[in-house]
Amino acid sequence: MITKEMLVRFDELNRRKKDLEAEIDKLKDMFHQYFDTAVGQNEKGEVKIDSYKLQRQIRRTEKFDPAPTVSKLEELNLLDLIQKRPDEGKIKSAVDLGLIKEADLEGCRISKTTAALLIKKLD
Repeated sequence: MITKEMLVRFDELNRRKKDLEAEIDKLKDMFHQYFDTAVGQNEKGEVKIDSYKLQRQIRRTEKFDPAPTVSKLEELNLLDLIQKRPDEGKIKSAVDLGLIKEADLEGCRISKTTAALLIKKLD
């Protein structure tokens, strides 16, 4: 059974959650600014303060840009490597087998960098 008290409590917690998430986002921004200044943008870093350790990890992902990759594969008559979008596994295999060169795919990759923060309480 759902009661008014449950709805009131949910509403209150939801508001507090939004406030907490906003405060966490501000702190994350401050941490990233610190690391940008201390070690450089898109660079990993670590700082220890008393019994806490703050780490910034950098994760990079690479994907093939669909339009130029499909065009390049069509130009190279490698239609079996094309689905609705480039088949990354087949392209990697074709590169590994020497059917296609990395240089042939110049300008086809999209790189993305993501920064992640970890805070650990040290014992």
